[in-house]
Amino acid sequence: MKRGALYTIAPHAPFLPTLAKAVLSGRLFPDWPRDTPFWLSDITIILPTQRARQALAEAFAAEGAGLLPDLRTFGGEPGEEEPFLPPVDAPALPPAISPLTRRLVLSRLIARWAETEGGREVMATPPNAAEILGLADSLGSLADDLIVEGVPYSVLRDLPMADLAENWRKTLAFLDIALTFWPDWLAERGLVDAATRRNARLDRQAATVGVLYGDRPVIAAGSTGSIPATARLMAAVAGLPRGALVLPGLDTSIGPEGHERLITPEAAPHGHPQYGLMRLLRALGATVGAVTELGQPEIHPRTRLVRHALALPEATAGWPQARAALAPEIERAVAGLTVIAARGADEEARAIAVLARDALDEGRSVGIISPDQTLSRRIAAELLRFEVVVDDAAGVPLFQSEAGRLARLALAVAESDFEPVALMALLSHRGVTLGLGRQGLARISGRLERVLLRGELPPIGLAGLRRGLAARLEGKRLDAETGAAIAGLLDRLEAALGPLCALLQARRWSAGDLASALRQTLAALREPAPGEAEADLPGLPEFEGWAKALAEGVDPGPVLPAEAPHAMLLALMAGVSVPEPGASNHRVYLWGQLEARLQSPDVMILAGLNEDIWPRAADPGPWLSRGMRLAAGLEPPERRQGLAAHDFEMALGNAEAVLSFSERLGAAPALPSRLIQRLEGFLGPVWAKTLRERGAVWLDRARALDAISGDPVPATRPQPRPAAALRPRRLSVTEIERLIRSPYDIHARHVLALKRLPPLGEVPDARERGALVHEIFARFVNEGGDFSDPRAVETLLSLAEAAFSRLDSIGERRDIWLFRFRRAAEQFVAFERARESEVENRSAEVDGDWLLPSGFRLVGRADRLDRLRDGRTAILDFKTGALPQAGEMTAFLAPQLPLEAAMAAAGAFAGHAPSPPGDLRYLKIGLGPEALVEEHFRTPKGMTLGEAAEEAQHRLEAHVEALLMSDRLPLVAGVLPRTGQSYAGDYDHLSRLAEWSAAGGEEGE
Repeated sequence: MKRGALYTIAPHAPFLPTLAKAVLSGRLFPDWPRDTPFWLSDITIILPTQRARQALAEAFAAEGAGLLPDLRTFGGEPGEEEPFLPPVDAPALPPAISPLTRRLVLSRLIARWAETEGGREVMATPPNAAEILGLADSLGSLADDLIVEGVPYSVLRDLPMADLAENWRKTLAFLDIALTFWPDWLAERGLVDAATRRNARLDRQAATVGVLYGDRPVIAAGSTGSIPATARLMAAVAGLPRGALVLPGLDTSIGPEGHERLITPEAAPHGHPQYGLMRLLRALGATVGAVTELGQPEIHPRTRLVRHALALPEATAGWPQARAALAPEIERAVAGLTVIAARGADEEARAIAVLARDALDEGRSVGIISPDQTLSRRIAAELLRFEVVVDDAAGVPLFQSEAGRLARLALAVAESDFEPVALMALLSHRGVTLGLGRQGLARISGRLERVLLRGELPPIGLAGLRRGLAARLEGKRLDAETGAAIAGLLDRLEAALGPLCALLQARRWSAGDLASALRQTLAALREPAPGEAEADLPGLPEFEGWAKALAEGVDPGPVLPAEAPHAMLLALMAGVSVPEPGASNHRVYLWGQLEARLQSPDVMILAGLNEDIWPRAADPGPWLSRGMRLAAGLEPPERRQGLAAHDFEMALGNAEAVLSFSERLGAAPALPSRLIQRLEGFLGPVWAKTLRERGAVWLDRARALDAISGDPVPATRPQPRPAAALRPRRLSVTEIERLIRSPYDIHARHVLALKRLPPLGEVPDARERGALVHEIFARFVNEGGDFSDPRAVETLLSLAEAAFSRLDSIGERRDIWLFRFRRAAEQFVAFERARESEVENRSAEVDGDWLLPSGFRLVGRADRLDRLRDGRTAILDFKTGALPQAGEMTAFLAPQLPLEAAMAAAGAFAGHAPSPPGDLRYLKIGLGPEALVEEHFRTPKGMTLGEAAEEAQHRLEAHVEALLMSDRLPLVAGVLPRTGQSYAGDYDHLSRLAEWSAAGGEEGE
């Protein structure tokens, strides 16, 4: 290596501006003639990314350069350090296979292997389609690793099999077949792997740089040479008469012993930030002493701090001495350094957005770097509240774009057989028109939702929806015109989703089949109304390209199991992104990790610094263990952690750097990155607390965005006072408890005429089960069932089977309910047989109507009225939910049974002569071993049932007189709330119960 070919720029010096100044000042290539206006344009500079190329051009312009150097790039994506090819006379390289095609071809191999005896032994369970596609990607990554490192596939055959477990032996046997087949398959089609093509292009340029550039200056800057072919090109550039390498952040204080230590595998140096650079120097045949610092000669305390913190594990024993040596400059080292420890990812994104907005107000630029694309999108969304559009070249994954979302919704409807929630989500998507236009479709789908999808659920599927529609037309619950419009919409849906539904009925299909069906479905869903143009849909061109590549590509992929189609779709769309519409209008940038070593914004924010995110987990993949990779001559997975640590070290060279992480990710606790842990560990608890206190300022401001300013003012309880004439004069016996506990519910139901809208796609629950149990027991009695009949239980079960058969939509739960009903039927029959000598006759579901002297009418339906042999009446109330507590009964806060007793005594039930109460009893029908539990109504001590009925009547009349017959009192909510109630009332949200009751609202009035 010739003298003067190797340079570096320390982390604390802005990389690109420093490089520009070194070129312009003549520090690089001092012997290059500068006496013509075109001297600078004869210099070539090769950089890792297009962003760096643009930023370097701006740096030259800022220094007053009129003409720019010849700026080229090693490639535009992280890890793809590939320059543009020169115009040399050489045969064209074969085209590279697309990642999608490779994924499909390799997945075919893996799917076949999974069905062999060896594959079944290696895999714990048969893989689904998404898992097979994921394994195909990891197999492709292994092939790339072998190509990049220059390791022939045959090396895997020479691994010491005796030392391997049986599962690894079988895996290697498959790899031998797969990696032998793969090159032959590519050669037959005139294709190569992208990694092979990149290596060939880099090696071709390395062989021609002498001819291309001669004695003109050439600089390769910003690369660590992590790809061997890139390192070979860098070596060729350094060997030119005027060739130079400018390395990012090489530690020039490392001596020969430290250099040797950092490339010795036994020292486990792969996660060290300097490992890649030291390895590159050894490949170049150079030492650290041959590298010249282009930036500031003095090492900044911040840089020394970070290098001590990220030293090899064995060096941590010397931290106390290193900390003491740095102590005089520690304040300078941590000046401008902030740590944000957010409670969750949403708070982290909001705090970063607030910090970036503050920096923009001060005219400063902001660079945000995160390997977590989801967090990046959150940050961009949070910045939109400040009308700040972020420059993010990563775009949106196709799976999450508008077009991808529409494809997922269509797949969900077909997979769920037109389940109501999925169906309405699809019809609500702005891209769906179905030939009706958005307004026309919204009008008809709204009627479909209210008429068919809420309340009583029809059988599932389009056939069920059509039967439900016919029943409503027959029952005159729907006019013919609306019915025809809904029927037409169902026909259009059937036609549009037909290809997907037909596909999902098959047990196995290929990726090409899925893409073709989705493409046809989306085209039908987006059909415009007559005379209208098709509306734009973000991501549609990318979706069309993806679907066409799958449906019409070289290989449609293997026939895969049909389970988990959504996961399969996600795996198939992996790697396809949709550009964000619009351009940035502010100096806020979202960058990948590679930019951390090159860009120098005023504020550098490293986001998502959680363990296993930055750096990623050292996962060797499913095909080779870590030891097997090393034995094959491949770099261990910790190598990626070393690159992440180097990017971290370079980013912290910025004067103002912010490190952020989340203490929880989703529902699980999360750890800060080991990079933050080591930094704080070296600093010690005092300075670590100081850095977090700086970050707490931004967290407080982020939380304040959605906080209420000033002291909270409790909401007042609504006091509706409608005129007496508007208050109801008729209530059911079950509504009297509402009148006592929350008169507001009566106001909302009968004065405002508001009725709870059933939830969309509500699954039958305990309420429906209770209604069916009531129906079964009532039918048995009213149809003359005999409890003494030995087949009484079987008769009840046949009635139950007919009743529960209507619940097609809940499948297994219906079957469980029916199975457990047998126990309830047995205990119910036993209960009735024990009362046989007391009961003269039984009546079920008896309607009652009682006009009180005040003119108020009480109506109701008794579950059971039994005439006892002594002339009194027994009233039974069936419950499938909780029974009233004893205190509620004695306080007459559960007045239904005593009021029904008063109605029976007054002869208010049809077909029943007046009679006093002889028994008031609850029967709780459960699902456990005690399927039937009896509970007698409890009266106050010393009070008979007849007296309790009279007391309930007096209390009813008092409430009616005070609340309904005059407007003297308001109808307020929550007067006597039920203790421990776990569910919300129908009108709690309307009365804002949570607002004023949580703030200490009045109770017990």
